[in-house]
Amino acid sequence: MRVMAERGAHLTTAASAENRPSIFEVLAQDSLMSAVKPALLHAVKILATSNPARYGFLWQRFDEIYAILDVLLQHHFLSHTSASFSENFYGLKRVGEDGTRAAHLGLRRRQHWRSLFLLALLPYLHTKLEKVLARQRDEDDFSIRLPQSIMQKLYRAFLAAYPFVCMAWDGWVFCHQLLYVFGKTRTHSPLLWLAGVKLSYLTANDIHSLDLKPSGPALSPSQSFGEKFQRLVSTAVGGLAVSLSTSLSIGVFFLQFLEWWYSSENQSTVKSLTSLPTPPPPLHLHSQETSHTHIKVCPLCRKVRSNDTALATSGYVFCYKCIYVYVKANHRCPLTGYPSGLQHLIKIYTPDG
Repeated sequence: MRVMAERGAHLTTAASAENRPSIFEVLAQDSLMSAVKPALLHAVKILATSNPARYGFLWQRFDEIYAILDVLLQHHFLSHTSASFSENFYGLKRVGEDGTRAAHLGLRRRQHWRSLFLLALLPYLHTKLEKVLARQRDEDDFSIRLPQSIMQKLYRAFLAAYPFVCMAWDGWVFCHQLLYVFGKTRTHSPLLWLAGVKLSYLTANDIHSLDLKPSGPALSPSQSFGEKFQRLVSTAVGGLAVSLSTSLSIGVFFLQFLEWWYSSENQSTVKSLTSLPTPPPPLHLHSQETSHTHIKVCPLCRKVRSNDTALATSGYVFCYKCIYVYVKANHRCPLTGYPSGLQHLIKIYTPDG
């Protein structure tokens, strides 16, 4: 054990001597943004639950809104510090093959756009793909079979192969990190390798240049309207990115604590259910007394229920097809309005079938 500890300390010291961040620093900056998004998502969920009419769109379009803000934030930092937000937060920068370019000059164009795509747009596409696949799995679990066309067969083949693709990617990332620890590769992540950059510490000259870097040339009367408009848009975007980065810098540890609190306790779903008031007992849809046919009327289609399914958030019983379609489209109980999802559907099996 002592030999392993000494070996780890030697590797960390050697990495610092080469102006190469240690594995602990690069993994810490990787986890920063991954912790911010769940925390923001939970904050938006609280707002949407408290006032659905005003903040519901934030919950419905959270992925798109977060992606836009992330693009602005990462674009600003890549242009002004040659680093992503999390990398700059830990005093790191991205450098090319030569590693001599000053941080305040930003990345070269090709490296900049590659980095921006891999930092902001690729995670958004991955999130949307995960949701599509999760929806497909839910439909499979509920025995909803779509027509078996060629495209559908290819889609199901991709669905079956996707876990193995994820496993191969995770294996590649792990091997990359292991090689980085032993100094066999310049980057700890395949994403940095694909962007054509590596991470390095900010030098004293970089910090001095970043502190003294002017905000940009002032507007002059000789500039054309297009140049002035472009300059104003660039200034506005930069100001928005700076404001956002400042807010994140101040609240990042609070957001990490918030994300840890709810994920470790795993109480978000339980609290959302237990906080709902108990719904009143359901009333019969018809005035006839104890009629077996009338008791089994679906509140949605007003017909005799088939494939009885209860909604856990309210206790009402519907036809499976009726409540599945409604909850999938509206995400709430049709009678009480309580927030509901497909996971709250419970099939009822009776002795008479």
